[in-house]
Amino acid sequence: MLVRWKLAIEYNGLPFNGWQSQKDKSGVQDFLSEAIKNFSNESVKIFAAGRTDSGVHALGQVVHFELKRKTDENELREALNSHLKPHPIAILSVEKVDNEFHARFSAIKRHYQYKIINRRAPLTLDKGRYWRVGKPLNIKGMIESSRDLIGNHNFTTFRSTHCQSKSPIKTIDSIQIQQDGLEISISISAKSFLHNQVRSIAGSLKLVGEGKWNEKKIKEILNKEDRTLCGPVAPPEGLYLMKVDY
Repeated sequence: MLVRWKLAIEYNGLPFNGWQSQKDKSGVQDFLSEAIKNFSNESVKIFAAGRTDSGVHALGQVVHFELKRKTDENELREALNSHLKPHPIAILSVEKVDNEFHARFSAIKRHYQYKIINRRAPLTLDKGRYWRVGKPLNIKGMIESSRDLIGNHNFTTFRSTHCQSKSPIKTIDSIQIQQDGLEISISISAKSFLHNQVRSIAGSLKLVGEGKWNEKKIKEILNKEDRTLCGPVAPPEGLYLMKVDY
């Protein structure tokens, strides 16, 4: 009898070629699949709440798969964490779910955070975990501009040309920008996102913060629905999939 399992996963995205399985087995999904097979001797199909790009981190990625092998939550969590060593992937929790649950389609909200370190000096200990921006940023201006992105809009301007979504129309539920010392965080929540949407928004808001764009520029380029008007896409290492709600 097949049992469906739900996992919450944390990983450092730097060593991996994104979440999705790759031909050279360099995706996070490949390492998880191998760990599951080493434990259960079964090849399973894994479904994830979202596909993170190369270099993007996760504190709360959610997946599901089905196993024939009899096990329990504790054994499965401990076994997979053991088989995943030494890779920077950790199974945070394991839960048995019914067959109606789907990691992607059952999700009602996804929470991402983009992290910036606002300092001139290069990063050492935090390298690969933040986007270092040397020029001081005007947080008030960034907050004011971000309000124009909340709600239901055509986000063509902030959509990757490689995006496979059927429609550019998405609804952003909230954007919160906070500063704690040198760290600036941009937290964005929505049911679903377009490819590179959060990084495109972060890159454009950075231009507002630097004073290169005025506070009305974000609304202007959003309404023009033109990808070429978007600011530079922020680098992947500052992006985190924080949590998925069901």
